[in-house]
Amino acid sequence: MPIQFIDRLVWGSTFLAVLGTGLMGGVFFAFSSFVMKALASLSPSQGIVAMQSINIMAVNPLFMAALFGNTAICVLLAIYSMTSWHQRGAFYLFIGSLLYLLGAFLTTALFNVPLNNALAGADPGSVAGAKLWARYLTVWSTWNHIRALSSILASAAFAFAISRLANQ
Repeated sequence: MPIQFIDRLVWGSTFLAVLGTGLMGGVFFAFSSFVMKALASLSPSQGIVAMQSINIMAVNPLFMAALFGNTAICVLLAIYSMTSWHQRGAFYLFIGSLLYLLGAFLTTALFNVPLNNALAGADPGSVAGAKLWARYLTVWSTWNHIRALSSILASAAFAFAISRLANQ
């Protein structure tokens, strides 16, 4: 493949990564800054029902495309950065990819989704449900803060990378 085509592909992928990780950072930031606080202000049964509904509605083509699309782009950019370490911007591509893959995607898969699955089985009107909800609010939110920060920092790293790539 001609170098110019690869350069354009990397630049375009990095541009999508800036937008995508920024978008996901915004979603996670919204949950960290006000959504979870609003849900915590409800009674446990209302909060559980609301979050169960949010978790069901989150599994939709647009959100999944953003989550998994960013993951795919970050995997490709990480591989490119490791095989093209000498290229300008490769360090930022690698850091951005690592931040999103570990801090957003892996955190989602290992922590937030299992907590969502546990909440899905909770009886909103039960004492056990209320206890689970109290723990969920703290633990899920902590992991979500990590997702928000990681995604925002990944977007910044990709923005640095794209500025370096443009100056090659």
